[in-house]
Amino acid sequence: MTGQASASSVYGSSPSLLEQVQGFAQWIAAGRKLTQTRRLTMTDARVLVPLLGTGDRVDPVIGDRRFRTPSSRELVRLNLLFEWSKAAGLTRVVSGRLVPVKKNAKLLADPDALRTVLSESFAKVPADAVVPSQWITSLVLEALPEACAVLRSVLGFAGGTDLEMLQNAVWADLTGRFVLDNLDPGQMTRLHEATDRDVAILVALWAELGMVRHDKGRIHLDKNTPAMPSTTHDSDTSADQLFQLRVVLQDTEPEVWRRLLVPSSIRLDRLHGVLQAALGWTDSHLHLFTLGDTRYGWRDPDFGEGVIPEHTVRLADIATEGTVIGYEYDFGDGWEHTVLIEAVSSPDSAMPHLRCIEGSNACPPEDCGGPWGYHDLRETLANPAAEEHREMLDWLGIDNGSQFDATAFDLNAANRRITADQRRRSTH
Repeated sequence: MTGQASASSVYGSSPSLLEQVQGFAQWIAAGRKLTQTRRLTMTDARVLVPLLGTGDRVDPVIGDRRFRTPSSRELVRLNLLFEWSKAAGLTRVVSGRLVPVKKNAKLLADPDALRTVLSESFAKVPADAVVPSQWITSLVLEALPEACAVLRSVLGFAGGTDLEMLQNAVWADLTGRFVLDNLDPGQMTRLHEATDRDVAILVALWAELGMVRHDKGRIHLDKNTPAMPSTTHDSDTSADQLFQLRVVLQDTEPEVWRRLLVPSSIRLDRLHGVLQAALGWTDSHLHLFTLGDTRYGWRDPDFGEGVIPEHTVRLADIATEGTVIGYEYDFGDGWEHTVLIEAVSSPDSAMPHLRCIEGSNACPPEDCGGPWGYHDLRETLANPAAEEHREMLDWLGIDNGSQFDATAFDLNAANRRITADQRRRSTH
């Protein structure tokens, strides 16, 4: 045990969560304009923090310096209310505005019904809004549904349990799901502490909703608890809408492209995996998504300034029909793709919601030098007299140039890769 983390330093304690959600949804009124990254503006955030009593610190003063809060996403409790209200269907984003969902407005006047809806939508809230990563990423952030499953199981014990047992159970389960051999003892201790902290946050949130109760030092699953957070939820396999994407690898001849169907709720880190599998890349290099001047990428803080962690953003948060997103893979070779949202439709339950439905031409070999290197490679393979012909054959592991078919594309193979990639990412 690395020490019981307290959630009180992360979330405010008054007013209640239900009151804050009610206040937030009512404050939206006719709608509020969001930023380009689909966040609350800081002008609105400065009003909401004291109005709702979130306890967040805006533009904190440390010593004799004031540090400007760059985004409402940094305001932990307010960001949770923002994301949870969307997940619960109380609000939604339309044309860059956060607007109320009128058919669900009656929930705001019914605390029991609101509590049920918030509980049922818990697993739809982005993990980083539920358990903010702070300086050290925890295993709960990477596997929130699995952590919820462990908590539900242990909380079902007769006589209840305590926070330390819950923390130890989650740690024991999640460490078996990740490869952690590369961590030194100090890193493992910090990871353990961060995971304990996030378990404490989950339990505190469930207690606020009345899903669990504390009695004489024991934590119990409340007998009147509504639907608990789903332990099978995966935002990549269920969604309100399907996005049809046309992905084109730029400057290739013949043109390499794929047409995909993906749930609108897919996170960008999962979309990255789909693109890699559908195209035929091997995910051996860094990548970035771009929309205008906004960049989304890997979560490593050393990756670059101004890059929004892609695991915190769903495709529907930034795109709708007609949106064109850039996707660059391997900054050395510079493979640039355009991702066009061609159409938006309702899912057909009879068909898989995530699949490649069409495409053409083979993915270039990794590390071949980008579009121009790929062009030179094909010319070299087609000319047995070329100086580097034999070297290129050996590099590709083929006997003659005719074995490399730039027009090859196997739809079934692409879908098998997509399925394998998503299964791997869901267990790591």
